[in-house]
Amino acid sequence: MARKGGLGKGLGALIPGESSQNESGVISLPVDQIKPNPRQPRTEINEANLQELAESIREHGVLQPVLVTTEPGKDEYYLVAGERRLRAAKLAGLEMIPAIIRPVSEQERLELALIENLQREDLSPLETAEAYQQLVEEFGLRHEDIAIRVGKSREAVSNTLRLLNLSEEAKKALQNGEISEGHARALLGLHTETAQNTVLKVIREQGLTVRQTEELVRKMSGERPLKQHKRGPSPEIQEYEEQLRTRFGTKVSIRHGQKGGSIVIYYYSEEEFDHLLNQFLGHP
Repeated sequence: MARKGGLGKGLGALIPGESSQNESGVISLPVDQIKPNPRQPRTEINEANLQELAESIREHGVLQPVLVTTEPGKDEYYLVAGERRLRAAKLAGLEMIPAIIRPVSEQERLELALIENLQREDLSPLETAEAYQQLVEEFGLRHEDIAIRVGKSREAVSNTLRLLNLSEEAKKALQNGEISEGHARALLGLHTETAQNTVLKVIREQGLTVRQTEELVRKMSGERPLKQHKRGPSPEIQEYEEQLRTRFGTKVSIRHGQKGGSIVIYYYSEEEFDHLLNQFLGHP
């Protein structure tokens, strides 16, 4: 059980047994009574970084409490946020850890763990995409809802979710760091696993850049390759392309010539198409 002390207002009913909470809302809990968060989106933790955190905890203690919750009828605590701190505390040999108890729903367990990891940039793109997908499928959240909760743009959420359409081989390559997220987004222009894996093999063998990968994908998908000037796009045009990509959250290409040109804005789903139309037409 946690050490005895003064209970915070209204928290007594949430704390099983003799657990206590001080005025700051922080209590001390045995580390072996805290169960892992079943909604934790992160699947891997860097062991070297964990050891560094454990050394810091040995010297300075746990500076930020973990967040836990309880379930009715169970004398157990479930971690909501602070997995690295909890693991490092165990490595450091601590028996107790500062904690805050808060009643949370299944959805909040996932959201809070997701937000914590995103703030620390601890999640890989695929782990983030899978967490977003859980919020969509299990809790019915729209991309806009997720964006508000995690502090991202709707376009960023939609683009991250699209990574789940990669072939299994491409997903492994992205997770292992063999290809960048830019390479992965380029591969999404191909709609079969065979085609994606074919280009993935070329990326590995020839070390293609993201731009080279995009060009190869255009060729394989039957699009007419973009005409390349001998010196390539001017820095000014490249800057405009980047601004437009940021503005619309999708790939944008500018074909600029002496007598005119075109701006090509790509979309990859009906939802993205509708969103772009609403932006162009000024609809809310």
